[in-house]
Amino acid sequence: MELYNLIEPTAPKVPILISSPHSGTFFPEDIAKTLQSDLVNQPDDTDWFIDTLYNFAPSLGITMITANYNRWVIDLNRNPESKPLYNDGRVITGLVPTTNFNGVSLYKNDVPDETDIKYRIAHYYTPYHLKIEELLNTMRQQFGKAILFDAHSIRKHVPGIQDAPFPDLILGDNDETSASKTIIDTALKALNTSGKQVEHNHPFKGGHITRSFGNPKNNIHALQLEMAKTNYMDDSETQYHEQRANNIRTTLDHLFNELIKTL
Repeated sequence: MELYNLIEPTAPKVPILISSPHSGTFFPEDIAKTLQSDLVNQPDDTDWFIDTLYNFAPSLGITMITANYNRWVIDLNRNPESKPLYNDGRVITGLVPTTNFNGVSLYKNDVPDETDIKYRIAHYYTPYHLKIEELLNTMRQQFGKAILFDAHSIRKHVPGIQDAPFPDLILGDNDETSASKTIIDTALKALNTSGKQVEHNHPFKGGHITRSFGNPKNNIHALQLEMAKTNYMDDSETQYHEQRANNIRTTLDHLFNELIKTL
């Protein structure tokens, strides 16, 4: 199994890279056998079908990178030194998660030790980040600038994170530090045409990918879009819902076209 899929644009290339680090569903056999089998068969914290939702983007000239292995193998959107992303009391799953978002243990017995974690960083985590770095630097060299767009989804309601249901769409830019004001304003304006509830940097302001790659002074901008799964899945949040997906894809198409114009 390849670590990631790289999807090249099918139209003239633009300097936008979409990353989907949490849509992977596969587990290496040696790791799968240490996890609770029922959870492995249905890894609920997965950003289900996000790679499918965004698969129109290459027709706009956008490059995509999507992870194949599940976030329970190693979370590509966490700090490699396990520094927490938030300090407000919410449940934060780790670099190598040992529980899901609601605190259910993932492992049958012993959790991964330091040696195992270092192996996963070297073999599953670092290659993904190095590829993103390579792609962004190539775009910046070719176009003078680049946007990294980190695509995510989450259940509408996760009590382990907050009591209230999540907004429909949450744009994160690490408190307006990972992208220029022009890029941020363009994205927010486009999202606000959706008729959905849009929030900015709350309750999510971007994970490690957004925070580590966003460097607007160096002409690399990073945005994260977190969306409730009910935007493109059924009410059970287990099945892809074609009509809902097509509706939100209209908003996403508008968003990327506006970002392309701004670039």
